[in-house]
Amino acid sequence: MPQGVNILQYSDVFFAMYTDNAVSCTHRNHTHVMVYMISGELEIKEGKERICLHRGDCAFIRKDISVQLTKRNYQDEQFKAIFMAFSTRFLRDFYGRLDKADLPEEARRSNVNIYRLPSGRPDIESLFKSMSPYFDARIQPAAEIIQLKLVEGMYILLNTDKNLYASLFDFATPWKIDILDFLEKNYMKELTIGEIANYTGRSLSSFKRDFKLCSSLTPQKWLINRRLEAARDMLAQGKRKISEVCYAVGFKNVSHFSRAYKETFGIPPTAAV
Repeated sequence: MPQGVNILQYSDVFFAMYTDNAVSCTHRNHTHVMVYMISGELEIKEGKERICLHRGDCAFIRKDISVQLTKRNYQDEQFKAIFMAFSTRFLRDFYGRLDKADLPEEARRSNVNIYRLPSGRPDIESLFKSMSPYFDARIQPAAEIIQLKLVEGMYILLNTDKNLYASLFDFATPWKIDILDFLEKNYMKELTIGEIANYTGRSLSSFKRDFKLCSSLTPQKWLINRRLEAARDMLAQGKRKISEVCYAVGFKNVSHFSRAYKETFGIPPTAAV
């Protein structure tokens, strides 16, 4: 934990206070997260997108993306925020209790990864202000209270934009994430098969079962083949070294990359430059 950081965590909710001037970290979201700013400033970067949150601001950060978070003091106020993480288990349980007749089947998964919620909403302020007492480590919320807060947070999101149904419940028809579409966008990234399954809203067993409907290859073989295809295109351009291409497409070892390239295309990568 960075120096000067104070974190209180209760189940899937944690409160964070930073006494340093600025703390920055980059991580890949394994769960959907909602963050509410008590004070200070939170800068969120994802690719070319950048937003800054201040007192009273609230945002939803979708899972399966890499974000850089910078927490800092702002106008002499200490950084203080509340984060809610919605686990897959919680989402499945929540979805199971919904009346399926009321679900907006026309909802579609948005390409927006960081969603700033409208400001000044009494339901948002009420939820997070009710949690402020738990910044005191001597006041321990019961598990049932945390569960109720997560449920309240879910309804805030669903009442904000019906399309969030498709992002939050991406494990259910008609919003289930297309596996090959996800892999096509993320094949160069260092992800385990378990992580890919989670990001596509599936258990590992259901991911493997669904993948068989998409391809005759195993997930690992599909990834290797797709990376090699991308490497061949890069090498044909003649602008990058073999080692650079190797790491760029997701291989960790040049010798393994060279061997796999020759086995697939019949020539070593040196002959493709």
